[in-house]
Amino acid sequence: MSPPERPRRRADAFGAPVEIAVGEHVVRLTSPDRVYFSARGETKRDLADYYLSVGDGIVRALRERPCMLHRFPDGADGKKVHQKRIPRGAPDWIETVRLHFPRYGLHADELCVTELASVIWAVQMSTVEFHPWNSRRADPECPDEWRIDIDPMPDAPFERVRRVAHVVHEILDGIGAVGWPKTSGGRGLHVDVRIRPDHGFREVRRAALAFAREVERRLPDDVTTAWWRKDRDPSAVFLDYNQNARDHTIASAYSVRGGPEGTVSTPFTWSELDSVEPRELTIATVPERFARYGDLHAGIDDAVFDIRPLLEWADRDDDRGEEPPPDDDAPPSL
Repeated sequence: MSPPERPRRRADAFGAPVEIAVGEHVVRLTSPDRVYFSARGETKRDLADYYLSVGDGIVRALRERPCMLHRFPDGADGKKVHQKRIPRGAPDWIETVRLHFPRYGLHADELCVTELASVIWAVQMSTVEFHPWNSRRADPECPDEWRIDIDPMPDAPFERVRRVAHVVHEILDGIGAVGWPKTSGGRGLHVDVRIRPDHGFREVRRAALAFAREVERRLPDDVTTAWWRKDRDPSAVFLDYNQNARDHTIASAYSVRGGPEGTVSTPFTWSELDSVEPRELTIATVPERFARYGDLHAGIDDAVFDIRPLLEWADRDDDRGEEPPPDDDAPPSL
């Protein structure tokens, strides 16, 4: 007896394909009516329209950077697929950068956004989140962005995150660095700092750790830099300096996050720190905010910091006998 046939899904079960003109290209969007965000019912087409509405911002955040795609073929309530390699059959105008992964003896051709059409094409491929490297295609081994990840542990209130961010801002001002804050799209905050691409990942990570330890010294009851999760106070805020290691990525500015609410990693000003509410920044609200204020990270490339003072802090910590963290490849979450 042969098994029963599975019911066939009509090609237009989630709406007939639509064509979207983006700059010089046309992107064909299939299944535009598939619901991607269950909290309010936004669809794949709504996701594409969101990225079109923040086009200058998302392209600036991703421009020329190797980019990992977080895909959700069944919508944000479904399974996430992490994709490094651009699939065969991508349009010939999609730009990439080839990266080598010595540990595995492999390479990958990753998306390298230079125009908005690439972002919308990635949405067609069911991408919700964009996770770029902190280096650019011209020299992938030398980061030009230092990322400060203010990551609350499960029991940490958001007011503690705000307090830590204030001290981060204070220290950045003290060393002459300009920090560009944004929500993570989750419970934490990120601060991006444009840096000179003069150092490799290990040195940038080392500088990031020295900075994190300085924040921890000023807020010892609020902040932890402990590598192993089991050693962290569950109500503390972890400054995750390891986000500056090679091939570690976080959601870019204006990236949507893969959850039912469709929250967005959203730039804000330091004057908004005490009032920003991350859960209110979604694909439903950020387009109006972007239309009103523009890209609040628009000046980031004009404020470049030299990390040598932080490397001097790192040398000081070594002289004090501070224990170095494990190698970059060791997972910090065990």
